[in-house]
Amino acid sequence: MASNQKQQPVRSNLSLVDIDRNHLIHPVTSFREHERIGPRILTAGDGMWLTDDAGRRVLDAFAGLWCVNVGYGQESIVEVAAEQMRRLPYATGYFHFASEPAIRLAGELTALAPPGLDHVYFTLGGSDAVDSAIRYIVHYFNAIGKPQKKQFIALEWGYHGSSTNGAGLTALANFHRGFDLPRPWQHHIASHYPYRHPQGDDDAAVIASSVAALEAKVAELGADTVAAFCCEPIQGSGGVIVPPKGWLKAMRDACTRLGILMLVDEVITAFGRTGPMFASNDEDITPDFITVAKGLTSGYAPMGAVLMADHVYQAIADSGPEALPIGHGFTYSGHPVSAAVGLEVLRLYQEGGLIANGRAVGKGFARHLDAIREHPLVGDTRGRGLLGAIELVSDKAGKTGFARELDIAGRLSRLTWDNGVIVRCFANAVIGFAPALCCSDDEMDLIFERVRKSLDQLLEQPDIRATIR
Repeated sequence: MASNQKQQPVRSNLSLVDIDRNHLIHPVTSFREHERIGPRILTAGDGMWLTDDAGRRVLDAFAGLWCVNVGYGQESIVEVAAEQMRRLPYATGYFHFASEPAIRLAGELTALAPPGLDHVYFTLGGSDAVDSAIRYIVHYFNAIGKPQKKQFIALEWGYHGSSTNGAGLTALANFHRGFDLPRPWQHHIASHYPYRHPQGDDDAAVIASSVAALEAKVAELGADTVAAFCCEPIQGSGGVIVPPKGWLKAMRDACTRLGILMLVDEVITAFGRTGPMFASNDEDITPDFITVAKGLTSGYAPMGAVLMADHVYQAIADSGPEALPIGHGFTYSGHPVSAAVGLEVLRLYQEGGLIANGRAVGKGFARHLDAIREHPLVGDTRGRGLLGAIELVSDKAGKTGFARELDIAGRLSRLTWDNGVIVRCFANAVIGFAPALCCSDDEMDLIFERVRKSLDQLLEQPDIRATIR
């Protein structure tokens, strides 16, 4: 063989499935289980529909991972990304350099955000947005001469990414197990979780309970040591846990009264997912920080952002000599291609009518959630906008769940896939929904037709049937 002849890599004889099993680490996945079952390989998407490598089309009722809010196959996004790649594929934000898309996107976001959130730091996604916010909060309290304020409080069932710091604020066991989390400065109070709250039928009591829990935790830790309270407007990965109306505002007021900052994680809830552009708009609050990602680019390119209140920005800005840099930065912060995509996505939400469509279709979504409550397996349904969940129980009266060994999530994941719909099947027997804002009423009907069929099939399985009371 000639020395300059190109040799084919050994892996060329392996299938995609084999290469995946042998080499690709998947997020939040059991390594050994994935080696056994292999991947479901997706090859194309259009609107609400995905196609796999066997040519099978399925309805995506979860928008990828809560993120493809505009739906698949939006050609205008592809065009602006390609145009930006040709013109300027990369521009650093270091050394005072900038690009037009990043500048314009920062301007658009601050115009749409709750008043006072006047400054934007761009990240690659939600996890590093939360991590960045934590760093800025620490810097802020050092800057204003309160270096002892280092304790952070979040909610049980909350999810705030899987970075080294954010995963500790997350309160889900999988993100702590084996990672030495949470850190000593990370604390949690009970979730509002209305369905499983002792006073869940009394919204005012649920809200008062959360406020009291925050006040008690701050008192326990010492008011002069607590930096911030972090929460989602609706808890996503914990099982789409929707608080009573007024909860977010009450917690904002409590943070102000307690002298701590409020970080609202809107990685899932922003950009029309719950109705308005930001879920914080629903209760007319301005947090000190909002983190976003997912719907910012609808998953077409990686990007997240931290929206920072002006009073925090000014304190950090004045914390040292003018020539001294604030030591936080990412190579891809404000990436021009991602920013161009974000600008077009924002246009589609507004001028393209997607937020308006989401609000309209959301009414049918709510009706379907109400109707499916009568199913023998359904204990609770909840939602807001196009974000919702079904919680399954073995005993409606007692709100009793299922034994973990029954693997309700695994069974439902297989059944729904086989029936042509993708939903999120959580380990606590919750089915999560986050359909794209382009969803039609007919597609929403089809989603629930297929989910109901899956629930009927699950109920027919003898060991499941035997648990029902």
